[in-house]
Amino acid sequence: MKRFAAALALSATLFSPVAATAQDYGKYSDSAAQAELARVADVEMGVMVPMRDGVGLATNIYRPKDAKGPLPTILWKTPYNELAYSASTAKRALEAVKRGYAYIVQNERGRYFSGGDYEILGYPQTDGYDALSWIAKQPWSNGKVGTLGCSSSAEWQLALAAQNHPAHAAMVPMASGAGIGKVGRFQEQGNWYTGGVPRNLFFIWLYGVDNPLRAELPKDVSQEMRARLMRYNDLDAKKPEVEWKTHIKHLPVSELLSSLGEPPATFEQFITRAPADPAWRQGGLYHDDMGWGVPALWFNSWYDVSIGPNMALFNHARAANTDKEASANQYAVVAPNTHCAFWKLGENFVSGDRKLGDASFDVDGQIYGFFDRWLKGRAGAFPSNTPHVRYFTMGANEWQSSAQWPPRDVKTVRMYLRSEGSANSLNGDGRLSTEAPPAGEAADRYRYDPMNPVQTIGGGDCCNGGTVIPGAFDQRPIEARADVLVYTSEPLTEPMEVTGFVDAVLKVSSSARDTDFAVKLVDVAPDGTAYILGDTIMRARYRDGYDRPVLMQPGQVYTIRPTPITTSNTFQPGHRIRVEITSSNFPKFVRNLNTGGPNETEKAGVVADNTLHHAGADASYIELPVRE
Repeated sequence: MKRFAAALALSATLFSPVAATAQDYGKYSDSAAQAELARVADVEMGVMVPMRDGVGLATNIYRPKDAKGPLPTILWKTPYNELAYSASTAKRALEAVKRGYAYIVQNERGRYFSGGDYEILGYPQTDGYDALSWIAKQPWSNGKVGTLGCSSSAEWQLALAAQNHPAHAAMVPMASGAGIGKVGRFQEQGNWYTGGVPRNLFFIWLYGVDNPLRAELPKDVSQEMRARLMRYNDLDAKKPEVEWKTHIKHLPVSELLSSLGEPPATFEQFITRAPADPAWRQGGLYHDDMGWGVPALWFNSWYDVSIGPNMALFNHARAANTDKEASANQYAVVAPNTHCAFWKLGENFVSGDRKLGDASFDVDGQIYGFFDRWLKGRAGAFPSNTPHVRYFTMGANEWQSSAQWPPRDVKTVRMYLRSEGSANSLNGDGRLSTEAPPAGEAADRYRYDPMNPVQTIGGGDCCNGGTVIPGAFDQRPIEARADVLVYTSEPLTEPMEVTGFVDAVLKVSSSARDTDFAVKLVDVAPDGTAYILGDTIMRARYRDGYDRPVLMQPGQVYTIRPTPITTSNTFQPGHRIRVEITSSNFPKFVRNLNTGGPNETEKAGVVADNTLHHAGADASYIELPVRE
């Protein structure tokens, strides 16, 4: 399908091919970075910033030497080992200090030298709020703070933004999806779920991060001694290595960590929670009834864990209007990299098996331009005419811009999943067509055995102990399986840009009381290479809502509407659009054992005979957001 609207022109200012400035500090060794930082900055290490309950959070403060007047501050809050002497922390501090900012790194409660007990996201509504108040009261502060970070250092910012702290002048959350509880159609509870199906990555991540029996310093240690100890003793637990590719298969899932000898902790609290459990509202997650109060520059990625919720939250923040200035100043950058790899964008960029051309983007230039505007009052540093959305379109391999997400000129194109009843595997007769199937067209059937799940190859993921390598990898190895239904369009004769939320509607039945339905969108090159663009999954029991689980009756036809796939890709002439349907995507997602029981505490599964219907009133289809 031909695009009639050309992409908006992008100025050299907004899309400079210059690499991120912070990379210039890569020439520094650990010791050289520390020496340079000591030369240009006043450094205070191990300051215990008091919270409202008296618990102190370990904090490093870096300020430009001989600064004239109060300073704007950038706060990087983290659960990771980033306060001890290291080149990476020093380089980020150097970047900020040389640009005229005080730079603060603070460990979350219960991590390393900070006091208290750990909780995922680090109590943003209280500890986050108190940290901003403390910074604003310092004699060197100009009262304006910008929060910055990627992954865990971004996720806590979301619930904090709902507090609308007077000092919180701007925020740059990068890859922040695990901070989102519910937003719009997405109810992932910090990416613990997709479509009611738990994701394995957090189980592995918690093994490394959650250490309830941790070492701590005595409370009466002086700041000077604490700073000295931080140079050579980081209180970092060294846990035994785990072969996760093997151990992730352990059943029951609820004993995945205890089987390694781990004490009960966060994992055991979360693993038995249903997607709509009220307990998800008690932590630091952001939910879309909380308001929004801070201008934000979002960095998201097509091959990250939660691009869909991230873009839905961007839209929500723009529409919230609990603070009109904040809602009017939301900006998003969406790149083709994987989790937090924004600084690797550049010429000859490759994702998985796919060459994507020049994806260069001046990451730090945009971050500091945004902070200069909101923390220093330099309006021209981040012009008001900056597009609200800048995104990289794969296939066309170009940066584009839009005033909104999805772009205004997107039209919905429906493509039906069709076959003569044998769509099984790449060698089947499944096809994608804009023509609706007639009544009586044969359904497709496959057998899902949870002991032999379909393997995850690429896509969006992170932090998973090496069980999945994210990116645009070729899907043909799994498309050869008979338990994967494959539907492919005819080769395109004109370019077709798909940008936005891709929806699937499936008419299904099963021999099991419960099972999952997984969907994948693929760009098939003329040579047959099948590049994954995105995937989604839905647990059948949640088809009527996460708060209303209902089991299936054998043979009855149900409607499944998974949460959308989110992408931007131009299918070039000669390429084909492909959709895969199956019932597992492992080890990315926990296997459904098909019993209809408490899946995560069960050890044995049953085989499910699943059917995808696509005839007459039971048509199954996808809806593509196509730019005209």
